[in-house]
Amino acid sequence: MWDDRFEQILRPFLPFLPPQEELTPESDLKDLGLDSLGTVQLLGTLEEGYQVRFRDSALTMDTFRTAGVLWDTVRGMLQSTAS
Repeated sequence: MWDDRFEQILRPFLPFLPPQEELTPESDLKDLGLDSLGTVQLLGTLEEGYQVRFRDSALTMDTFRTAGVLWDTVRGMLQSTAS
């Protein structure tokens, strides 16, 4: 599972996710209200929040399909930054 910062960054971009509802790795971000403009803004917010840079190969709709896939992408960037 992800760290608290990830969910704090992600939730404001999901207008259809009630505050009391759990965000799961299978949560479909598009169904929760993440649109194309939100995706671009989320990308910048994640890069700033984690001090990482998304590779071009990670800039696909699949990366932003679910919370779990997005977190796996961020975690992978953090691991490559640390090594």
